[in-house]
Amino acid sequence: RPRHIEVQILADNYGNTIYLGERECSIQRRYQKLIEESPSPAIDDPKRQEIGRTAVAAAKAAGYRNAGTVEFIFDQDGNYYFLEMNTRLQVEHPVTELTTGIDIVKEQIRIASGMKIEYSQEAIAPQGSAIECRIYAEDPRNNFMPSLGKITRLKNPEGPWVRVENYVYEGYEVPVYYDPLIAKVIVWAPTRLEAIARMRRALEEYV
Repeated sequence: RPRHIEVQILADNYGNTIYLGERECSIQRRYQKLIEESPSPAIDDPKRQEIGRTAVAAAKAAGYRNAGTVEFIFDQDGNYYFLEMNTRLQVEHPVTELTTGIDIVKEQIRIASGMKIEYSQEAIAPQGSAIECRIYAEDPRNNFMPSLGKITRLKNPEGPWVRVENYVYEGYEVPVYYDPLIAKVIVWAPTRLEAIARMRRALEEYV
């Protein structure tokens, strides 16, 4: 029963590399993530700091410059193993933005423009709990296979600390190309239980 846990990093052109906490990405289907959250409920603060330092060391060893994600597989004994590094902004980056208050897209543009990272590692203090649910166009009666068709009605969830990222609209035709991901719903709350309740309410509202 492995866990998929990843660490968000930022690295500039001046030797500064920091980590922005971790994301739990273990709930997947067909090797595609369904739900992501930060922080991971499976690790404690010492392990959190350890994998953060490991991710930074890996990025520095590679001479990496950009926003990026270092991904690990955890076993049931808490041992972890390098999986891969994604040298880009990932779909699940909003949960890190909500817990840290850092606009990762903005920081990525700043780094590409030759500017220094504005934050020190000591200044990074994630707060609360954030969860992201990926919204897929799938058919649950056909083993959740991708489902084409027209979106005839669309109602986004609303409320404090509910964020929706999508590109679809009423009348949009879901195509055969790419993958069935059409939107993301992200919530933040002071505690994980509150974040779960907020996400349940948001998904119930989402049409």
